[in-house]
Amino acid sequence: MSSSPQSSVPEIHVAVDLIVLTLRGGELSVLLIQRDDEPHKGSWALPGGFIEYGEDLDGAAYRVLSDEASLGSGAVHLEQVRTFGAPGRDPRGHVVSVAFMALGADLPDPLRGEDVADARWWSVADLDGISLAFDHATVLEASIERARSKLEYTTLAVTFLPEEFTISQLRGVYESVWGRSLDAGNFHRKATRSEGFLMELDRHAAPTGGRPARLYRAGSGTSLVPPLLRAGD
Repeated sequence: MSSSPQSSVPEIHVAVDLIVLTLRGGELSVLLIQRDDEPHKGSWALPGGFIEYGEDLDGAAYRVLSDEASLGSGAVHLEQVRTFGAPGRDPRGHVVSVAFMALGADLPDPLRGEDVADARWWSVADLDGISLAFDHATVLEASIERARSKLEYTTLAVTFLPEEFTISQLRGVYESVWGRSLDAGNFHRKATRSEGFLMELDRHAAPTGGRPARLYRAGSGTSLVPPLLRAGD
């Protein structure tokens, strides 16, 4: 009885790419690194790297955050977006990348990591005309749309805010991520009627010239019922 030849295992590499988002000056901003190595040396790209042997996906994502963005695991909310694996997306071979969103409040300026020529925050609105390495423009677009969509039906918006915040600050998150103005009164009514979204505190923000605004914290819920839809304000 002859044995069948051992089938070859295709060589496919797995990587993670990080879409690190925060609000800076009221604008949705993304962290980009300038590559110091080929391929695409000198081009701007999302922070990322290959998964190391024995490492899980979340561990790889947190390692990249530390190495290329100088951010600890406690500074951001991390979640998977989707997987990108089109042949030819990386000239080094067949590379499948798992994209993660990393969202945080008032994240600091990055420290340049190894194999990085530069690292800085870019306003998403200023990226028109900037050619990103690999398929990172597609990855970024899909991730931002995921964030915009999740603001409609989850409590994701609070990850952009400090522990205590005002309704005006919360509305600012929605306006920055969605890229549109919202009616203040309608937003206040809809946000405060969603069960589990917000916890009202018995104190106010420091006065800034008008009536002091009530402070809130994130509630215990994870879903918005009813949702806050982009179709209307």
